[in-house]
Amino acid sequence: MNIPIYQIDAFTNKLFSGNPAAVVPLPHWIDNTVMQQIAMENNVSDTAFFIPHTATDNNNVAAPDFEIRWFTPSNEINLCGHATMATAFLLFNYLHFKKEVIYFSSPSGPLFVKKNNQLFTMDFPSWKPTKVNTPTPPFLKEALGIENIKGLYFYRDLIVEVDNEETVQNCTPDFTLMKKHFDKIIITARGKHVDFVSRFFGPAFGVDEDPVTGSAHAQLIPFWSEKLQKKEMLAMQLSARGGQLWCTQVDEKRVLISGECVFYMKGEISV
Repeated sequence: MNIPIYQIDAFTNKLFSGNPAAVVPLPHWIDNTVMQQIAMENNVSDTAFFIPHTATDNNNVAAPDFEIRWFTPSNEINLCGHATMATAFLLFNYLHFKKEVIYFSSPSGPLFVKKNNQLFTMDFPSWKPTKVNTPTPPFLKEALGIENIKGLYFYRDLIVEVDNEETVQNCTPDFTLMKKHFDKIIITARGKHVDFVSRFFGPAFGVDEDPVTGSAHAQLIPFWSEKLQKKEMLAMQLSARGGQLWCTQVDEKRVLISGECVFYMKGEISV
């Protein structure tokens, strides 16, 4: 079986920056083990697989255009922003999708992506984190390589708020220690030239540091929107590759995450 595969750099307008995502169009779902093996072989933070949606709609509700799933090199995950944006970029720019908005059915519910000139805007669920009132977990400061923590919050991931952008930029994670004691960690602070900055670590999921993480911003947008009393914000993820995100808190249930993409390559998988 020959399967096309594409690689797209998301949340950037420059090749070799942002977050690389592999995108695999399928005519139908294949075995989960094979999809996981493909993602492992790709060895980028996330591989998106998508199929045309064919289920019959019986509720007079708009049917999805596609079904989408995401795999890291070691696990299937429930939401991935940059690989969703990369998939939309591929559909709009290379696979001749003609509607104004792509509607994906996903493990996290309905996702929508709209193209606006060079920007791709994702309509995602708003995952507002809650404050963690228990003592700071042992080994957390050591795992992140930082001295001070301003606050801890949680939704899907542990969010560590620190005092300033420099702490986010200069933290030196111990991934072995992190993988032993923690699942996924977001470190974040107010930005100097943008509204907020962050970094994302997920060694337990085969991704030591994710370059730019859309799903993290489904949590960070409601968090910072409340703190800053702003609906529209500009964010930077301070990984080595780096990436910029335009963020909007629409309401309690939805956020908008926008960015640019760059095409890198097309290939073919033989399985």
